[in-house]
Amino acid sequence: MKNILVLPGDGIGPEITVEAVKVMKAAAEAYGFKLSFDYARIGADAIIKDGNPLPEQTVEKADKADAILLGAVGLPQFDGEKDPNRRPEMGLLGIRKKMQLYCNIRPIRIYDTIKHLSPLKEEIINGTNFVIFRELTGGIYFGEKGRSEDGQTAYDDCSYSVHEIQRIAKLAYEEAMRRDKKLLLADKANVLETSRLWRETVTAMNKEYPEVTLEYQYIDNAAMQVVMRPSQFSVIVTENMFGDILSDEASVIIGSLGMLPSASYGIKTALFEPSHGSYPQAMGKNSANPMATILSAAMLLQYIGYEQAAKAIEAAIDVALTQKICTIDINPAHPASTSAVGDFIAQQVYASVSVKVN
Repeated sequence: MKNILVLPGDGIGPEITVEAVKVMKAAAEAYGFKLSFDYARIGADAIIKDGNPLPEQTVEKADKADAILLGAVGLPQFDGEKDPNRRPEMGLLGIRKKMQLYCNIRPIRIYDTIKHLSPLKEEIINGTNFVIFRELTGGIYFGEKGRSEDGQTAYDDCSYSVHEIQRIAKLAYEEAMRRDKKLLLADKANVLETSRLWRETVTAMNKEYPEVTLEYQYIDNAAMQVVMRPSQFSVIVTENMFGDILSDEASVIIGSLGMLPSASYGIKTALFEPSHGSYPQAMGKNSANPMATILSAAMLLQYIGYEQAAKAIEAAIDVALTQKICTIDINPAHPASTSAVGDFIAQQVYASVSVKVN
């Protein structure tokens, strides 16, 4: 039995994680495996109830989990808060660091049934199906930072080690081998010493994967190419800040943030979450799109070894989109509720095998 830790979080987080758990339970019953679910607090919810965005109990439970499902983090009442113990996002950064979640994986796939929602022309986005590997625990976000005594100067250090680069590049190369053997490194090697180390390290590793064609783009060009011709990409690997910006830019291609899952792989476990935020405006309205969280749950099941169940969830979402069983962001004329979408997908998953295994 695999142990899944659920961190509902803030805003719409509790509503969308309920649906993801519902779908995972349907998959477990249909495909004959067992899951146990535990729960803990993070973010604003944890600040309000525990005085800390990442309680020690949450870390202890995460350390014992086979995988973690996160809803979302953040509430407007904490915007602009300077005390790190009163900032919800510190819970997310904290668990990434505590669990050594060093690699964020974000797939960008176009669904034919919702192409019309994309801000880009159909002829531009046709055939888009790529994945971004973003380094998650190093770089400028985690470097030494501060201000001068007079407050007139600030600094944020960016540093990377060969080891940090190698471990994420290995995952990116392996994904490239599973796909079409193409890997792109997005960097700024013409300016930054850290980028030059990235380029040297990833290039040296290409000897271990001779079938993979390794290419390079400066991050500014890569950002431009993502909106000009996104279908050219297959696997992109990059550092923390570049990956943050590039993956958020790429996320708009699909037409709805509610369709974008993500995974963060670590040394001994992995965390799965939708790419969108906590969307507090929709909190409690049963109207938020749960599909990104459900797709994240599919990635979770694949990670712990249940690939058939993961594919069944992805297929069920395709059916829901085709039949327009979708929330208001995708089907504004006749929207389904969050729970109705979850119910439909769970039923599709359960029905995907004709003989149930007890």
